[in-house]
Amino acid sequence: MAPSGKKKEKVFHPNSRKAGQLVRTQLRKSKLVELAKERSKKQGTQEEGVLSLEELHYIVKDVWLTRHDQEIEVEKASRRKGRPKSAKEMKLEEQKLREVELYRTGMEVIDLTHPTNVELFRKWDQKEAAYIQQLRFIRISSASPETTIVSRVGQHPLLKREEEQKKQAAAAAQAQAMDTDEAPLLLEPPSHFASTIQTMDGV
Repeated sequence: MAPSGKKKEKVFHPNSRKAGQLVRTQLRKSKLVELAKERSKKQGTQEEGVLSLEELHYIVKDVWLTRHDQEIEVEKASRRKGRPKSAKEMKLEEQKLREVELYRTGMEVIDLTHPTNVELFRKWDQKEAAYIQQLRFIRISSASPETTIVSRVGQHPLLKREEEQKKQAAAAAQAQAMDTDEAPLLLEPPSHFASTIQTMDGV
């Protein structure tokens, strides 16, 4: 019988490593699609390329930290039963463990949740290493995913100006809050406090 010319589709055992890998890849893609849909619903006017904090965590956890998983799987598959791990496999596993622990305690990443920073990041040709100093960095951790700490404001004038404006606004709000707290005292006539003042003076 003549071959139909159709390429035979590969079939993997449900419990095989390859099948597990394909499932994980599909789940990651589905999760990214879901996050993108959710973001477009919530922030239709959001600047292009700006991520939510959830998306940033997803990229670190499910893209960055898993980038060597395929190589590790290849090394495992090529190792004969009972043989020790190769130097490459051990090195990759150790690197992943270090990075997972760093992410748990606090990993510094470029702030892709900040519109101005994303705009500046897009302009980087990734050749000039010194440009990285211009960008804003934050520290995120898997132990506290809702919290971010600005670890580096960034040397770019636009980022510095934004930070200065933020500080001025915070200082103004604090001053206003203090004035509001003292207002009830100022509304009372001085005679109202006369007896208290005399008692404190021992008169």
